[in-house]
Amino acid sequence: MKVIESYEVEAENVKVRVKISGEGDRALKYELFVPVIAPATSALLDEIRHELITEVVVSTAEILDLKVIENIKARFHERADKILTRKLVKVDSETKNFLVGTLIRDMLGLGKMEFLLNDPRLEEIVVTSALEPIRIYHKRHGWLETNIKIESEDQIQNYANIIARRVGRQITTLSPLLDAHLITGDRSNAVLYPVSVKGNTLTIRKFARDPWTITDFIENKTINSSLAALIWLAVQYEMNVLISGGTASGKTSLLNVIMPFIPPNQRIITIEQTRELQLPKFLFWCPLVTRLANPEGKGGVDMLDLLVNSLRMRPDRIILGEVRTSEEAAVLFEAMHTGHSVYATVHADSVPETITRLTNPPISVPANMMQAVNLNLVMFRDRRKGIRRVYQTGEFLVGDEGGRSTVRPNLLYRWKPVEDVIIQHSKSSKLFDDISRFTGMSMQEINNDLAEKKKILEYMVKNKIRYIDDVGKIMNDYYVNPSALLKSLK
Repeated sequence: MKVIESYEVEAENVKVRVKISGEGDRALKYELFVPVIAPATSALLDEIRHELITEVVVSTAEILDLKVIENIKARFHERADKILTRKLVKVDSETKNFLVGTLIRDMLGLGKMEFLLNDPRLEEIVVTSALEPIRIYHKRHGWLETNIKIESEDQIQNYANIIARRVGRQITTLSPLLDAHLITGDRSNAVLYPVSVKGNTLTIRKFARDPWTITDFIENKTINSSLAALIWLAVQYEMNVLISGGTASGKTSLLNVIMPFIPPNQRIITIEQTRELQLPKFLFWCPLVTRLANPEGKGGVDMLDLLVNSLRMRPDRIILGEVRTSEEAAVLFEAMHTGHSVYATVHADSVPETITRLTNPPISVPANMMQAVNLNLVMFRDRRKGIRRVYQTGEFLVGDEGGRSTVRPNLLYRWKPVEDVIIQHSKSSKLFDDISRFTGMSMQEINNDLAEKKKILEYMVKNKIRYIDDVGKIMNDYYVNPSALLKSLK
């Protein structure tokens, strides 16, 4: 078949080649070329594996501590290297590295799946059963079948047990469901047979090693520099922002992209079900994640628990992964009204639909509380073209009709699909008044501030400043000494 893309991935100091190929109407295939180990070498590795288990002592506490896993790997690597050198006197360094890497992947990792976990182009890894090849979701090519199979159902369960032990959990026939995190931050879900009818399954959603930044979003036309400058202004001056959109529309990505706009030395609390947000180093950040209950139904920590607790942690900014229930919404809107700056996501496809979703069951936020939201951003995903865009940007205007509070939308920006551009739709009736009231800035000063921010953003795009800590450094410099930064950019 015709090779569409080819590159290398590395795991435990071993590099292997990946080829994505297809031809005509045939579906693309993801092929991982790992050298085959001969039976005699495999027997030798089994012998070395037994020696390592005997010689390298690992305590239970170390196995459960995510921070010391790398130290354990280093100890295994050092000892395996010495044993191999003793047993295979003439072995070359490349072969030795491959054999030691194989041992460590099999003993402390997930075998060949470690190569998939180390491929930055993948978003999802799915094991359906031992009878079917592993499938992956590639950022560029979508769902692909690989040439890798897990040897047996027992091996899939063993991998699930490895993941479970690392987080102090267990997965058994009696408790066949597992939701946990790998050392890398990737989220793992396992379901055992017979609950999963085909066989034991394992699904791994990969944690972004290189997250999107505002530079990427402007460059790929997800947003334009004018709208990005407006969002920056809103975030800087502690306006409350809601991000709406459908499933996989990019809500969390947009939330992550605008977080570096927060000034330094402000305490940020993020609350998520799965750790997805990644903030630059200069920010004062405390990430919190939920936890499922154990098989006895104890020890669970949900979003509401964390949200209520976060208010006791003296936060300047509260970031909630997603608003789902009326209890979460009540606490969140109360936080807005008590002076906290709040950012959250919600499932809705437009600004009017966001209002409908929030003010009706099951969330049921009172209409008069909606005035606390200063800006609503709506994300959209065009699945046919494979693009994501900031579809609408608006504000909520709270009024009174017949003694009853009502909420109506005011669109500030919208995406024009035919020309693929984001255009201004109407002027703000509320946002700039709120900023002016909180800061004392005149409209002229606000416009000058927006123009400055736009220049900085366009400079970052032009000079390809896109890594999260590089973007964070620019933001930090801006808040520490804006005039010096603007002078250096000129």
